[in-house]
Amino acid sequence: MPQKKKEPNGCGCLNIPFSVIIAVLGGGYWWFSQKGNLDISKFLPKNERISIPIVTPAPTASKIPTPTISPTPVSTLPTPNLPVNNNKTTEEKIQNQKTPLPPTPWEKKVIRGIYLTRYQATNNADEQTIRQRVRYYRAQGLNTIIHGVWGNGCTMYKSEVMQQTLGYDSCPNQFREQWLNWLIDEAHQQGMQVHAYFEKGIKIDQNSPIFDLAVARKWIVPGVDKTYAGIDHYVLDVENPEVATFFKSILVEFVKKYPNIDAVQWDDYLGYHAELPGKVDRTANLTKFVQEMTSSMKKANSSVSFDICHHNPYWAKRYFAADWEQWGVDRVFIQAYNDNNFEEELNYAQKYAGVAITDSQLNRLRNLVNNANIKSILVFPFSGNPEKTASSLKNSI
Repeated sequence: MPQKKKEPNGCGCLNIPFSVIIAVLGGGYWWFSQKGNLDISKFLPKNERISIPIVTPAPTASKIPTPTISPTPVSTLPTPNLPVNNNKTTEEKIQNQKTPLPPTPWEKKVIRGIYLTRYQATNNADEQTIRQRVRYYRAQGLNTIIHGVWGNGCTMYKSEVMQQTLGYDSCPNQFREQWLNWLIDEAHQQGMQVHAYFEKGIKIDQNSPIFDLAVARKWIVPGVDKTYAGIDHYVLDVENPEVATFFKSILVEFVKKYPNIDAVQWDDYLGYHAELPGKVDRTANLTKFVQEMTSSMKKANSSVSFDICHHNPYWAKRYFAADWEQWGVDRVFIQAYNDNNFEEELNYAQKYAGVAITDSQLNRLRNLVNNANIKSILVFPFSGNPEKTASSLKNSI
């Protein structure tokens, strides 16, 4: 019987060539290295596959979108379109910034004022007219309006003192009761001042509503004051206690009624003419009257300046009994309306608050503006057209 061959034991790996083994191992490594081949569960029966749990966040009750949290509130304003070249924008801004110009010699004057007579408030000038008027003068480079509030023996506002003393509450002119309040308010808004001008001072003419009453009460100094040609004036005698009390009361009433007024101004009509009949020296009595009047005003309203616009001290005392250097006023403006002695008046003006000229002297304005010793300039429109005078100022400087 033939002898049976023995079956080899084991897997027979020793009989497989070594090169085949290397090839199998390399292929296996490549196959396992592929991402999709790592899931060996697909080679297992469905009932033997292993489910590997994946940890996920706990589900919420409802699907609410998660809000985006911003570190700062989101502006609702539209985002401006900024130019790309920021450096160029900065340079343009710097170039466009206007550097304030230094003040001109005209702008350096403390007061650049114009006189408006009391008639400017007549004809029932309404609020709009008055406010526009103020803005107009401001646009012409002026910073002060010197407006008439008294003249020819009566007030341009309702006065209880007038009513009680003379039976009139104001001048007969038509005007709105609030005109001066509007003027002061608008001027202050525009950075301007308002000075109350007591035109004609202690003098009246025959057209005054109180002329007959003044004659009857013997309030008038005997004689005619012919200081200015063309019109006869009569002087209310402040040596008469009734007259002195009347003026003091008027001034006190005014600064109380208009507490925001910046100043009051009296002119050369606060004086007696030297050619009145009789050789009477009224200088001392006039000084006493003014001192008492200003003292009463200051007690009533200490913030108001008491100013005068008068002749130089020599002429004022010599021809008008007005020794104003002894009056104790706050400011003095030298009235230089006479061209014949203009330079002499100018020498005085440099020592005091300033000078007053008329619109016929605007040819002198440039030299006055360039004179640093002239601190203030006032212009009186003798032509009767203050708007035209104001518009001519710029061309005269």
